[in-house]
Amino acid sequence: MIAITNFEAIIFDFDGVIAESGEIKTQAFAELYRPYGEAVVTEVVRYHTANGGLSRYNKFRHFQQQLLHKDPLTSEEEKELDLRFSELVVEAVVAADAVPGAYELIHQQNDRIPLFVASGTPEVELKVIVERRGLTPYFKQIRGAPKLKPVLIAEILSDHALDPNRVLMIGDALADYEGAQANKTAFLGRVRPGDDNPFPPGTPIVPDLRALVI
Repeated sequence: MIAITNFEAIIFDFDGVIAESGEIKTQAFAELYRPYGEAVVTEVVRYHTANGGLSRYNKFRHFQQQLLHKDPLTSEEEKELDLRFSELVVEAVVAADAVPGAYELIHQQNDRIPLFVASGTPEVELKVIVERRGLTPYFKQIRGAPKLKPVLIAEILSDHALDPNRVLMIGDALADYEGAQANKTAFLGRVRPGDDNPFPPGTPIVPDLRALVI
């Protein structure tokens, strides 16, 4: 088990790490693409699940061209999809249960080290959700899409002059792991009981965050 006291900062993903909101996003993608039929919905859910942590914008573009075989989305079409997606998820994510141990860990470690969020959720929307869940005061910086996870982590490290060797990234998706690897930070994977483990063999994982609470 990773010793939390070895680190001088923690970067958290949000969905599936702080809030049990991963399934909410899956259902929203399915609802958006249901008019195209169940075969499309099945592939949308498969791709979304296999690419957790990737921004919704990248997924919209992929579905448009690779799945629906249509012309690239215009900026207006992308904004419309984004608005509809937000309407489906924001209230549900605000109300979602916390991942067991997440709030306790955040409250405890906030007294010791700086904490951050790096998420695939659009940054403006993410900040609203974090604020409404009462967590904003606990984080030094809250970062989200459209920038990709490796860039978000790199900018957090740079902005706060952090030594990557002393920083822990906690995520539930391969994109989180790859972002940590790209920046040479430590990584801990959260794999919800019953879910497939998306991480390479040997990656340290936990079923929730309770084991990290001292």
